[in-house]
Amino acid sequence: MCVLPLLHGCHKLPDNPNRPILPYPITIYPNTMQYYDLNFVSGWAYITSDVESTSRGILVYRYSETEFLAYDRMPPNEPDACTDSQGNTTRLVVEFPFVVDHCNNAYYNILNGQLIISDEYDMTPLFPTDGVAVFPLIQYHTQYFDGKLTISN
Repeated sequence: MCVLPLLHGCHKLPDNPNRPILPYPITIYPNTMQYYDLNFVSGWAYITSDVESTSRGILVYRYSETEFLAYDRMPPNEPDACTDSQGNTTRLVVEFPFVVDHCNNAYYNILNGQLIISDEYDMTPLFPTDGVAVFPLIQYHTQYFDGKLTISN
């Protein structure tokens, strides 16, 4: 029998079919003025790339002095559910300590990418068994060395 804290370990989620592919690694220097918001632990920034990709940009979060987390700004569940008249689709936004998908009313933990609540009004927990939003944020690998941060698939 599974208990609530172990629920994630009881159900293996399928691979997210919506996962974009970065054509090659992205490199930034987070300790520079260009990325001032990343100069501090708990700072975050949106990164866009000139490279043609299915990614909607990357959210970078500084977890510690030497650790960074990187997530795609594309909603992992129903990424094309909301499109405006110009064809622009939804991007995730940071409302610290959450990463929010306003189109689908999904809230994610910025520290691990896990879905935590599905509705901003009743704050009902959302678990993989209910058939709605099941995928966590799309996370990329990060490597930080000598002041250089590399983000890749």
